[in-house]
Parts: sequence; structure tokens; C-alpha cells
Amino acid sequence: MGIPTGKKLGFGMMRLPLTVPEKLTSIDLPQVKQMVDLFIKRGFRYFDTAYPYHEGLSEETVRKCVVERYPRESFLLADKMPIVQVKGPEDYERIFAEQLRRCGVTFFDVYLLHNLGRDRLPNTEKFGGFAFLQKLKETGLAKNIGFSFHDDAEILDEILTAHPEVDVVQLQINYLDWNGAVAQSGRCYEVVKKHGKDVIVMEPVKGGQLATLPETAMKLFTDFYGDAAPSPASFAIRYAASLDRVKIVLSGMSALEQVADNTGFMQDFVPHTAEEHALAEKIETELKSAIRIPCTSCRYCMEVCPKNIAIPNYFALLNLYAVTEKKTETYYQRYSMNHGKASECLKCGLCEKNCPQHISIRKLLEEFAALYET
Repeated sequence: MGIPTGKKLGFGMMRLPLTVPEKLTSIDLPQVKQMVDLFIKRGFRYFDTAYPYHEGLSEETVRKCVVERYPRESFLLADKMPIVQVKGPEDYERIFAEQLRRCGVTFFDVYLLHNLGRDRLPNTEKFGGFAFLQKLKETGLAKNIGFSFHDDAEILDEILTAHPEVDVVQLQINYLDWNGAVAQSGRCYEVVKKHGKDVIVMEPVKGGQLATLPETAMKLFTDFYGDAAPSPASFAIRYAASLDRVKIVLSGMSALEQVADNTGFMQDFVPHTAEEHALAEKIETELKSAIRIPCTSCRYCMEVCPKNIAIPNYFALLNLYAVTEKKTETYYQRYSMNHGKASECLKCGLCEKNCPQHISIRKLLEEFAALYET
């Protein structure tokens, strides 16, 4: 069927305003209603929620702020199956029915398997997750089906080759991750494009990290735009929205001012120019100048590691932490599922003898284990 074309900005209902800081269940419903009203007034209609967002209250908030206040044909709603909570085939039906009740709808415009990757694929196949999606589409309970994804391009290609029936993939795409070794935004996008699927973008501002740039990167930004500089967040969202397979770019908005800003520049969307794309590459380079470990991911270290530790992957996470000061637990869980953990290093030194970059691997693995395993 395809996601209906139209304005490309979507409202991600996962970082909603709170009445009590850090208390995710204290959603500020009056402000959310104002945000929804402005979003719809300016011609936008795509809302995205999920079973665990705001400790289970995001779906109910969608019902109270959108579904009960607007005709069903005036908005598009996406939801996701929490496959990590599925312990058997019967759970798909049970959870889906609960989601329909929470949201107060009879169907979803887009329905996704949530956070599919190498670690969750075996049980998803075993319990019939893709067959369940296909059934939803055949019965009209979901107009478009697919999955959200945080893993590498190789397993993404395997999934799409095995399941051509899906319509859409939700990917983390932003200019910092485009050439990244962790999220692999660019490589994953090219895989989805090769398979001819639609793309929904999540994390275009990387959880807000691209909304406020460090001084050196901000100078590149303001030198380019001068007094007419847009917000860095708008620049990042337009970067993702400029990709030709992208149908929707989600923004997890948490204040009315953010809705006003995002809908303002996306109302009459203008794709990035070649010069703006080059600017994004310059800012990416500047941000990554904070990277500490000169690992080229040649994987020679892994050829001799007796514990099969995913050393280049863990160093990529350390480098990303140096740039963002935030851990990415999901990726470590997936890397360590089929490889040794950093703390399992035997300190044998074989990796260092095999490393062309002469990196102090043992010391850095200790640092990584202290950061991610304690």
C-alpha cells in the first residue's frame, strides 16, 4: 500500500513533556494536547508510539490527545510490537489487542516489530512474528507492516532478503551516524533502498545531541548561514528528510516550542542543497575529531583473540562515547551476544602484536568494561 505521501515530519510520542522531571509517567497532558493541535493545524498527521514508551503510558496519551479529539481519517498512527516481551506465538495476539485498546483505534496505519536485530531474530522467526504481521495486513488491522532496526547492515540485508513482504523499515539516520561504525546509517539506508522499501527515520537529531553543537562545530554552522542561521535541529532533520526513500522523519518533541520550530521549517520542506550536504560532512568531521582510538576495523586483532572479543566494535562504541558522552547499551548487548565480553580478555597480548595501529588494546578493553559492565 505504501505510507501516504505528504508532509514528512512525524510526531514521536516518546519524549513527551513531564510535570515532574525524570518521572516518565508524569506526562503533561494539557501541553501535549497543545502540541498535537499545532502539529495537526499546520498540516501534519503522522504519530508514532510504542508499547513501552513512557512506561506504557504513551499509547494511552495518544488516545487521550489525538484519537479522542480528532476524526480517525485525519491522522496516521504507527505502533510497534515489543518482541522482547514475546515468549510464545499467543503473545502476539494478546499484546496487539491490548495496544488497540490502549490507543482506542481499530487499526494501525503502520505496524512494526520493535527493535529487531540479530539477537531477537531467532525467536521472532520461531514464534511467527512475520506471519503475524502478514495476517494483520491481510485482515486490515495494519495498512503497512515492517520493523524498526538498530543493528548492522549485514543482518538487515538478510532479514529483507528473507522477508520481502514488509513495506517499511524504521532506521536511525543522522549525519553523525551516516558513516559510523556503530549505527551504520548510510550502509543500512542503502540496503533498504536496494530492496525497494520505504524508510521511516528515527533519531535524526541523535536524541537531541545534534540540537546543540560544540563551539567549533557551531562556528562552521553560523559561518555558513550567517544571521539567517536555522536551528541545528532543523538542519539535522532536513538532512534525513532529503533522502529519496524517506517517507517520514520522526522527531521526539517534548515542548510546544519544538513543535513550532519543527513544523515551521518542514511545512514547506526544502531538501538540503549540495552545499548544505557538504556542511553536514564538515560538521561530522569536526564532531568526530574527539575520537580517541585510531582503530581502522581491520579485525586483525580478532583473528588471534582466544575469546573472540569484538574489539573493533567495542572501540567504535568508545569512540562514539568520546563524541556524545552517552553509552549505547543496545549495541553492546548485540555485539557481546555472539562474541566475548570486554571483561573476558585474558591479557595475553596476541591482539596487540597483530594490530597494525599499535593500539593498547588490553588497557582500552579494561576501560570499556569499566564503562559498560559495571
